[in-house]
Amino acid sequence: QVQLVESGGGLVQAGGSLRLACVASGRSISDYGVGWFRQAPGKEREFVAGITWSGGITYYANSVKGRFIISRDNPKNTVYLQMNSLKPEDSAVYYCAVDRTIRRSVVITIPNIVGSWGQGTQVTVSS
Repeated sequence: QVQLVESGGGLVQAGGSLRLACVASGRSISDYGVGWFRQAPGKEREFVAGITWSGGITYYANSVKGRFIISRDNPKNTVYLQMNSLKPEDSAVYYCAVDRTIRRSVVITIPNIVGSWGQGTQVTVSS
């Protein structure tokens, strides 16, 4: 079983940037797609960004497209989410998620194909 630990969250002013990191331990995630999801109070968990196991395909929610960048460093067993031009509506707990299927050819965008979740990191954007 893989363990995921997110970091990099915090409080930032609107227009600012943060970089989240998701570090995996227990086994390599290099053969698995990874996604970032977020959940704001009173709302359902939603997809933010995803990357395939090879890193060759990335996909973003429309709300973050052009502002967020997902990347992975397989030797470090780490996935990043660079968040730029942050808005108050980006405030949420951000979760890292690893696909339950090895070498899936598409990005994971829905929670029910996730095999492992991190504990989350809080991002708060002030106006």
